[in-house]
Amino acid sequence: MPELRRYSLVRPTLQTKFRIDFEWWSQSERDWRVLLQGLLCPNHQMIFSNASEGQMVDWVDPVTAEVKQVDGVQHVLITHCAKEKGFITPHTAMVDAIFRIFLANGNIPLTPVDLAAQLNRPADTILRTLTGGRVYRGVRPCPEC
Repeated sequence: MPELRRYSLVRPTLQTKFRIDFEWWSQSERDWRVLLQGLLCPNHQMIFSNASEGQMVDWVDPVTAEVKQVDGVQHVLITHCAKEKGFITPHTAMVDAIFRIFLANGNIPLTPVDLAAQLNRPADTILRTLTGGRVYRGVRPCPEC
């Protein structure tokens, strides 16, 4: 049985940092790879259409120079596709845009105020959306941030 992660009982505020909780995806049995592949640019969608499940690639950490194995689809999405023009548009639904912002920035935690500045949406609306009863795309408060 998966270990339950306990979150703080303190209600998140506009200064609470959020990020994508990748463990949420595995625990909720959602198909993370299907969603990620759908976000790839057309060129990479073709490249990864025949790739094996969970294909890993070598990645060099720019800070430590340590070589790590990372998921190939996730890596190319974050390092290339998420930086392409049109990855986030003014017409992208807010929840999808928030998810895409975290992909584009390498999942660096951000506050609703930070997200509001990038999305041109009210920070309190973003906070209410992210702290409602439903978890959208695995975006959750970052308790250790």
